[in-house]
Amino acid sequence: MAKESMKAREVKRAKMVARYAAKRAALKAAGDYDALQDLPKNSSPVRLHNRCSITGRPKGYIRQFGISRIQFREMASKGLIPGVKKASW
Repeated sequence: MAKESMKAREVKRAKMVARYAAKRAALKAAGDYDALQDLPKNSSPVRLHNRCSITGRPKGYIRQFGISRIQFREMASKGLIPGVKKASW
């Protein structure tokens, strides 16, 4: 499980990215890279980190499902993910 502070930090970054997205796109289109550099660092979408929606785990993230590999394995073995068969894990 990820720390609550780390999860909160990711939420804060996501909000900041959404807030500055239009301004960032306009500055990129205009080619004003000096003004683009003056924006907050966390407003860049590159600084977002994918996390498991259940546990908040940052590693082993499966983008198609939005969860970590460990949660995927547990859910698949319980039959909660349709179309996934256990072969030999």
